[in-house]
Amino acid sequence: MKRDPSPSKQDSASKLFKMSQEHHKVVIIGSGPAGHTAAIYLARANMNPVLYEGFMAAGVAAGGQLTTTTEVENFPGFPNAISGPELMELLKQQSTRFGTTVITETISRVDFSQRPFRLWREGADTEDQQAILADAVVIATGATAKRLNIAGEDVFWQAGISACAVCDGAAPIFRNKPIVVVGGGDSASEEATFLTRYASKVYVLVRRDKLRASKVMADRMLAHPKIEVLWNKIPIEAKGDRLMKELVIEDTVTKERTTLTANGLFYAIGHQPNTAIFQGQLETDEVGYLVTKVRDGAASTYTSVEGVFACGDVQDKTYRQAITAAGSGCMAALDAERWLEAQEFAAGH
Repeated sequence: MKRDPSPSKQDSASKLFKMSQEHHKVVIIGSGPAGHTAAIYLARANMNPVLYEGFMAAGVAAGGQLTTTTEVENFPGFPNAISGPELMELLKQQSTRFGTTVITETISRVDFSQRPFRLWREGADTEDQQAILADAVVIATGATAKRLNIAGEDVFWQAGISACAVCDGAAPIFRNKPIVVVGGGDSASEEATFLTRYASKVYVLVRRDKLRASKVMADRMLAHPKIEVLWNKIPIEAKGDRLMKELVIEDTVTKERTTLTANGLFYAIGHQPNTAIFQGQLETDEVGYLVTKVRDGAASTYTSVEGVFACGDVQDKTYRQAITAAGSGCMAALDAERWLEAQEFAAGH
């Protein structure tokens, strides 16, 4: 009869198992401007960060939403503009230059109930030996702009169709041309008013017969001479050649279809934060954005769990710009670095 291993052999096996398990000081989940900026700061602080950039996470390639943007004209340091994919590649090169380990896999499950935290790659089972251990975690998974998936959307995405007026509205293809905005809330009112700086005319499609926007925002939009609100209307199909030139719209009451001459279509129907795997473990607001805490009277990137930090669009539903995401990535790195140092100091005393 085979005898059970002695306690000493069991201890040795346990130690060997622990040695073979991945254990990192800090893991970054997400690879947009926020994630790579956090990686740059943490790597330069000798924290040896490991960044899981994701593999088509939330339907977007590694690098986040910026990889779907053709021209970025408002990121400081690039006076002649730069493509979104090129900017993300440069950020990746900079973070790896300082020692960040970038892994092209998606984190699909986490356990923040104890430290070290446990994370699982997509496709891995949930056994302990498959978990990645991390003393601290920086979340930079971003948010995904809601789309309507109308006919022609894939063809003319970033060739007339966009979900960010501030990012793309000043592009030459929209200047002195008619543009359409879809939405009835504050975002739609704000983006329509912003686009009047560049467009010859702005149509706003509202699927109902009234706006959801606040009175101040709605009044401002309705009073603008360049804006025309089309009530009970939804977009059906974008048409054109190399660029969008027309938009087929439908009346939600009569079902009648008409065609607008329009060189641009901007969705202002909201964003979905990529926080599904953190539900029930981290505090979120009513929409799903991660809530970050005020500490010592100032804003921070601390989440509801000590040692877990959030930066970029996953916690920012107000600005949603590449540069603000990068700035909050810096904040998360500094918060994580100081928190880890405090833990090490406490453990040594």
